[in-house]
Amino acid sequence: MRSFPPLLLVSAVSAFAADFAKEVQPIFARKCVMCHGAAQQTSGLRLDNASGAKQGGYSGAVIEPGKSAASKLVERIASTKDGFRMPPAGPALRPEEIDAVKRWIDEGAIWPEGLTIGRATARKSNHWAFQPLWKGALPAVKNSAWPKNPVDRFVLAKLESVNLAPSPEADKTTLLRRVSLDLTGLPPDPGLLRDYLADSSPNAYDKAVDQLLLSPHYGERWARHWLDLARYADSDGYEKDLTRPYAYRWRDYVISSFNGNKPFDRFTIEQLAGDLLPSPTQEQMIATGFHRNSLINREAGVHRDEDRFEALVNRVNTTSTTWLGLTQGCSQCHDHKYDPLSQREYYETMAVFASSRDIEIDAPKPGELGPWLAARRDYEKKRAEIWNSAPLNEWFPAWQAKMRAAVTKPGEDLEWDFSVTSFRVMFDHAERVLMQPEAERSERDAWRLKKYFVSSPGQFFKNDKDGAEKLKAVREAWNKLDAETPKLSQAYVVEADPLAKPQRIAVRGDWRSPGIPVQPGALSVLSAFETKGEPARLAYAKWLVSDANFLTPRVIVNRFWQEFFGRGLVKTSEDFGTQGDKPSHPELLDWLAREFQSNGWNIKQLHRLIVTSAAYRQSSKHRADAASIDADNSLIARQARLRLSAEAVRDAALAASGLLSDTLGGPSVKPPQPKGVAELVYANSAKWVDATGADRYRRGLYIHFQRTAPYPMLMNFDAPDMSTACSRRRTSNTPLQALNLLNDPVFFEAAQALGYRFEKASGSRIDFAFEAALGRKPSDQEKARLEQFVNAEPETTRWTALARVLLNTDEFIVRD
Repeated sequence: MRSFPPLLLVSAVSAFAADFAKEVQPIFARKCVMCHGAAQQTSGLRLDNASGAKQGGYSGAVIEPGKSAASKLVERIASTKDGFRMPPAGPALRPEEIDAVKRWIDEGAIWPEGLTIGRATARKSNHWAFQPLWKGALPAVKNSAWPKNPVDRFVLAKLESVNLAPSPEADKTTLLRRVSLDLTGLPPDPGLLRDYLADSSPNAYDKAVDQLLLSPHYGERWARHWLDLARYADSDGYEKDLTRPYAYRWRDYVISSFNGNKPFDRFTIEQLAGDLLPSPTQEQMIATGFHRNSLINREAGVHRDEDRFEALVNRVNTTSTTWLGLTQGCSQCHDHKYDPLSQREYYETMAVFASSRDIEIDAPKPGELGPWLAARRDYEKKRAEIWNSAPLNEWFPAWQAKMRAAVTKPGEDLEWDFSVTSFRVMFDHAERVLMQPEAERSERDAWRLKKYFVSSPGQFFKNDKDGAEKLKAVREAWNKLDAETPKLSQAYVVEADPLAKPQRIAVRGDWRSPGIPVQPGALSVLSAFETKGEPARLAYAKWLVSDANFLTPRVIVNRFWQEFFGRGLVKTSEDFGTQGDKPSHPELLDWLAREFQSNGWNIKQLHRLIVTSAAYRQSSKHRADAASIDADNSLIARQARLRLSAEAVRDAALAASGLLSDTLGGPSVKPPQPKGVAELVYANSAKWVDATGADRYRRGLYIHFQRTAPYPMLMNFDAPDMSTACSRRRTSNTPLQALNLLNDPVFFEAAQALGYRFEKASGSRIDFAFEAALGRKPSDQEKARLEQFVNAEPETTRWTALARVLLNTDEFIVRD
């Protein structure tokens, strides 16, 4: 008989017979016998019906009808010993409750007929985030002249309720710089600024907004926000942290999607399940690279099942944070302590993603396919000639036989065991491909395996130096051939896995302790989840953006609001659960969510609505009257002053200096960084060769992100570590940031280029300097002080020095 688990918790259902319901069911409903959620979540045991108790294999030791004195259940609930008594937390059962359980057992422990085992995870909640969207009328306001669109009615009504007036509108220069930085991540183009300042029409600002929404830089700015949520990086993470040269293909998809104003519901479905759509396009396949941003642990001592489990954990947690704003990760090991999220549901969600496998596909970019096809026949001929230049048709099968023997009979040859261990971590789907008959392997897998053998033969040539030299010659010849032959770009994607194992609950969150199997599912506190004959992952993606799901649109519009005001209507944009903040303007949040859904999930339309509101256009100047009532400006009595993101600080310097490259998309780049940083990566394997030419001045979005040694400037300015989803960046103010702005090679080059522009300018160079760096003219006092500063500097360096001063001002790195 299986031993009784140390902790049990029972989750009862409501259809008990009358007598039982009056006494025993409420006791069980208090969850008195098992940690980690309902008992069926781990072993299958349930104590709310007979079949449930037998399913778990505990029918004798737990409850033996007629023998309450021998019952492990009674022993636990009657104990006074901490750590042994059930329930483990909260008040103990009252004596009369314990007696009721004893009587029920002594009377035969009879369950009502027809009671079935339901999903004990189904829950309801009165928490605001799980309720339908508010559908009331726009609020009435006293100052009817202030609102420019419905958003303002909600904001003004709140302000008027505490006798606060909104702030006046920011001046035109400040307003354009603000909306340009918010929509494109860059200061306004000088031509746009001139046209805007010269335009005295009532809709001058609206026209400028429309131009910014059409800018290709719009997609770059909003892709950066999405990359934070998707934990995008250009390397695997963990110890080896191998580079992912084609990770950027998914980043390009995101940029293109924002620029093309792809509806957010389609954007969602493509990323989570694009491969499952009918006849998926290359773009839809690339979209599933969202999943591939999870980390990969290629440490030889890590079991492949463990790494797969951790990748799935990362995907469940990321998806929950990104679309639902919930801390579902807290239910990996047990039911959520605060929110109506069960451990069973966690693994039902994991089952959604567990039926996929990671693959790479050919994803040619425009102009690649023709040259590749033209070279293909000659390439394959030369590749075969190189293969046949050595007896590889003998060696390769023999090597496979050795590897298969080590897989099937580990321990017989430790050296080959080591080769298999390395093979498993460095060759994706290693055992599946190795054990598969050669005739059944795909062309890609067959070629991958041959290349692996040629590069890593293990112990095969241990006593054959001549053979090893011949293999080395093959390897070098293949590498040379590959380098000279046109290639097709690749993409990291996922596809349905026909060999996927059933998903099981991990007892206490430990992958080594599998519990009962579960089917794909979603959170029962939200709308019902049904596959309706579709693959579970596709059904789940559609469920996230269904009309019946009220949480997703709330979460997404809140994140957009956060980017425009510095804080969301719900400040804890990563947590809409009971431990998160309540919305400052609940009706406005729901109104925006309904508008977003009903207007076809149109992102640009939502952004335009927000930035053209009077609330957004307010001055950001501090107000003592408002601060005394609303210290953190949650009522939006003014705009916020926001430090630019790490990437935007660098971009602004390059833009002001004229150095910024406006190339859109493409592979990541490696601008100059301090010596010794790249060397921190395992075995000095991440070579950092400083970019030259235009690549040196690409936007921060495109900087290669090595997880174990990220670009220092980005980290100094609070970029996330890209291991988990980040829904809001925290900002700090440190001396290291000031040193970065003064001495980093990128910023010094920007200052030199900007100084060169000052020197060549006609008219007042101080005026030109201010307009180029800050988008405005200097005050008389500022001009006088800087003229004095410039005159005190050597003639050869004075304009670079002036540029360094302006690029290091608070005004330059802050969006006002």
